Amino acid sequence: MSTRIDPAQTTSPVGYWDRYGTGQADAETPEEALKNAFGWCQYEGHGPGDELLGQPATALELGFGRGNAVAALASKGIDATGVDVSSVQRERAAARWGHLANAEFVRSEVVDFLSGAGGRRWEAVYSIWGAVWFTDPERLLPLILDRLEPGGRLVFSHAPAVPGAYGPQGMYGAGFTGRPVWLYRWAYEPEQWADLLARYGFTDVDVRIHPAPAPELLGTLIATACRAR
Repeated sequence: MSTRIDPAQTTSPVGYWDRYGTGQADAETPEEALKNAFGWCQYEGHGPGDELLGQPATALELGFGRGNAVAALASKGIDATGVDVSSVQRERAAARWGHLANAEFVRSEVVDFLSGAGGRRWEAVYSIWGAVWFTDPERLLPLILDRLEPGGRLVFSHAPAVPGAYGPQGMYGAGFTGRPVWLYRWAYEPEQWADLLARYGFTDVDVRIHPAPAPELLGTLIATACRAR
């Protein structure tokens, strides 16, 4: 998909993510995309892989982007579902990976999706610099816990918080010369995330800053937590 959306024409948070999706190129071959799918860290080839999920039979990605991680799990026989608010991302992921029988791509806002999931549960729920970062944890974490199988695991990653700047962090999705479209990211120190996760019922909580390839570079916040058996 080559259509590009002018930032000044962005009129909603969904439009921002559609615009973001049009700027992501599928330069990798399918084989490369599957190999590099689990980039928890922002440095290519650095950091852990899908072993953080354990050995789930079912998995749900919150904010799947290009869909590579969903496809990588599906290619291993895992029933993998991804939800993303962008129709652009959904169409691109389905076009590239829709042939995988175990891959499902859904366009929805994550809170709406989880709230309407009925009896569906997953053994792993994860977010790679995705929707966990952009959704109020007080709304999201109870829903994730409810959608996890007993013993299931939540894993997410994103940038560390700027020291002293915690909670919702605002940004203008259409820039400073466009319409007033705003988005939020939620930023916390590892111990603050750990407290939040424990408060909403998660166990075996581990939140840390994974070091960058060089000590002077920014690391990555990676969190894992489980639903009690």
